[in-house]
Amino acid sequence: MGEALHPADQHDLIRVVGANENNLKNVSLDIPKRRLTVFTGVSGSGKSSLVFSTIAAESQRMINETYSTFVQGFMPSLARPEVDRLEGLTTAIIVSQERMGANPRSTLGTATDANAMLRMLFSRLGEPHVGSPNAYSFNVPSVSASGAITVEKGTKKKEVVSFNQLGGMCPRCDGTGSVTDIDLSQLFDETKSLAEGAITIPGYNADGWYVKLFTESGFFDATKPIRDFTKRERDDFLYKEPVKVKLSGVNVTYEGLVPKIQKSLLSKDKDAMQPHIRAFVDRAVTFTTCPECEGTRLAPHARESKIKGISIADACAMQISDLAEWVRGLDAPTVGPLIGTLQNLLDSFVGIGLGYLALDRPSGTLSGGEAQRTKLVRHVGSALTDVTYVFDEPTIGLHPHDIQRMNELLVQLRDKGNTVLVVEHKPETIAIADHVVDIGPRAGSAGGEVVYQGSLEGLRTSGTLTGQHLDDRASLKESVRVASGSVEIRGASTHNLKDVDVDVPLGVLVVVTGVAGSGKSSLIHGSFAKRDDVVTIDQGAIRGSRRSNPATYTGLLEPIRKAFAKANGVKPALFSANSEGACPTCNGAGVTFVELGFMETVSTLCVECEGKRFQASVLEYTLGGKNISEVLGMSVAEADEFFSAGEAHTPAAHQILQRLSDVGLGYLSLGQPLTTLSGGERQRLKLAVHMGEKGDVYVLDEPTTGLHLADVQHLLGLLDRLVDSGKSVIVIEHHQAVMAHADWIIDLGPGAGTDGGTIVFEGTPGDLVAKKSTLTGTHLAEYVGA
Repeated sequence: MGEALHPADQHDLIRVVGANENNLKNVSLDIPKRRLTVFTGVSGSGKSSLVFSTIAAESQRMINETYSTFVQGFMPSLARPEVDRLEGLTTAIIVSQERMGANPRSTLGTATDANAMLRMLFSRLGEPHVGSPNAYSFNVPSVSASGAITVEKGTKKKEVVSFNQLGGMCPRCDGTGSVTDIDLSQLFDETKSLAEGAITIPGYNADGWYVKLFTESGFFDATKPIRDFTKRERDDFLYKEPVKVKLSGVNVTYEGLVPKIQKSLLSKDKDAMQPHIRAFVDRAVTFTTCPECEGTRLAPHARESKIKGISIADACAMQISDLAEWVRGLDAPTVGPLIGTLQNLLDSFVGIGLGYLALDRPSGTLSGGEAQRTKLVRHVGSALTDVTYVFDEPTIGLHPHDIQRMNELLVQLRDKGNTVLVVEHKPETIAIADHVVDIGPRAGSAGGEVVYQGSLEGLRTSGTLTGQHLDDRASLKESVRVASGSVEIRGASTHNLKDVDVDVPLGVLVVVTGVAGSGKSSLIHGSFAKRDDVVTIDQGAIRGSRRSNPATYTGLLEPIRKAFAKANGVKPALFSANSEGACPTCNGAGVTFVELGFMETVSTLCVECEGKRFQASVLEYTLGGKNISEVLGMSVAEADEFFSAGEAHTPAAHQILQRLSDVGLGYLSLGQPLTTLSGGERQRLKLAVHMGEKGDVYVLDEPTTGLHLADVQHLLGLLDRLVDSGKSVIVIEHHQAVMAHADWIIDLGPGAGTDGGTIVFEGTPGDLVAKKSTLTGTHLAEYVGA
């Protein structure tokens, strides 16, 4: 008989009992620890609700509770998930697909430890020696000050002291690498006076507070057209330094229009701006490379200090794979451990397939897949074991060639004794699972149940939607469409493109493919998407609060409010939970929040409106027998039927609902908060909105992100309908089913970064498969069984 099992070794399961978060229906299951478990199911079935909102959220909440209430006051408050019981949890580390913060000062080097290590290396070995690591940091300005201070040492005496800090920040561009040039004609209309609304900046209304500050400042005549201002008046209007002025008896600060918008608009991350403000910034401001630091962000002394003829700016601009070789060639025993650590970090980047990037790449420009793998770099070499790693579609943005690498990393993490939970749709990653959990059977309210759990072989024969589609292989189309024309791209050289010449066919479905980092996005977004008739749908996340929902995001609420107002003879504003119709107790949020000092904030369902968000008097108004709360509770499919005929017939609403159904979101509730939507649902919601825009050419960046195998067929049907209606569709994509369905393929490569940037194939999918001359051709041939 073997030895009895030690009590500590009996905890080899994570047990979930009665999970009801979002659309989950009392889900109970056991997940094996120290194994790789893949969660699959159609988009919106409840995978993320189970893995992220239940298991990972509770683990993080419990860890936060170990801190003092004072410290918890500075942390994000996490509500307890709706679950009866969770057992066997370990520390959860979430590696999500959220893009990294797009702070203009953040680069790939600063987001990891690579930049800090390089700065330390140059402060030790750089010639000439210029100072501490801060002297090489573009985020640290040079400061010097001197003055008298009083020192008490038995007696009081004055001493003159000076303070100097040498930083690496370029003084001209403040370490951002670019300077702004403002087109004044976009800020104001010279022919008008301020009182007539000369300022054309969003938010500067003629009768608003901002403009009042100018008109009542006393520096110029507000009734005079701006073109008639004297030189002094014009300078005061545009460039005056901040000064105190009295406005309606109150002291306020007045400053010129240009410094004012530089502080209020240009200091913000452009991606986080509202669309109309971003459009204004695009029109009014040109960003040019700083002439002093040439875009390196660094002061002269930091650029002049070198190791083996390479400055820190040169090192950060190198491709990481080349930088790793350069570091490997350094021989300096005094900093041996530092070089070793830096070497391991850079090798991890190369091993994870990011060797084509450079450390000076702004972190906000990384794709979702690149950002996720950058986060993963931190964990690959970690000494932590017995941790639960939670991944959200780690294969996003990966060519089939790169997926193999990602799979190896996931297995490596598991083999170190960690529990790895992966939400994934790709069959290649489902194939490496030790345990599979399939959530379904459908999406939204028709999902939320565990329809299968067990081995991969069992999934194939389970009869679930995932099981049926697991071995789906697209076949090449028998005939392809003929192009109606083409757009010439000549001499494209953005990022790693090498003077590329290519003709992009119009009137057909074009797929642009190639390994991650080969130059696909640079070619299409850099040279093609800037045309006027092009509608671009990128991977950018939808930003929205819990007050935003599909009805507000798509503009659907507008025609619905007007229809209600017309039918009842009242104002449309009554039918908005963010306006006059909002419940006064919860301000239209549906929940009330109770602040408990240092303890976490508690949210409870509003007792007044019972979560309906509207005043009781508003709910008495009906359209077609339904009130506004009941309409927002409908699914897209139900609402489409409701608004298509009868008393509630509203063509404008029907049109938007039709587009939502076309992208496969018929199950979504109109009033569901955007914060509860999955990645795939958000991507398709965005697609539905953009489909309503006027344009002849659609550019889609990886539209299969977050889509189940069954949903991909739906998407292909949608793309076909777009092309058949006379539009041109260009898709940047890695999914073999989309490639096989294309009329024309443009393949970039052969590798990534400096090894890519050229066209390695252009032609029909059939030709690509027949030749098998590129990595894409080989993988596609394997996929279609050619």
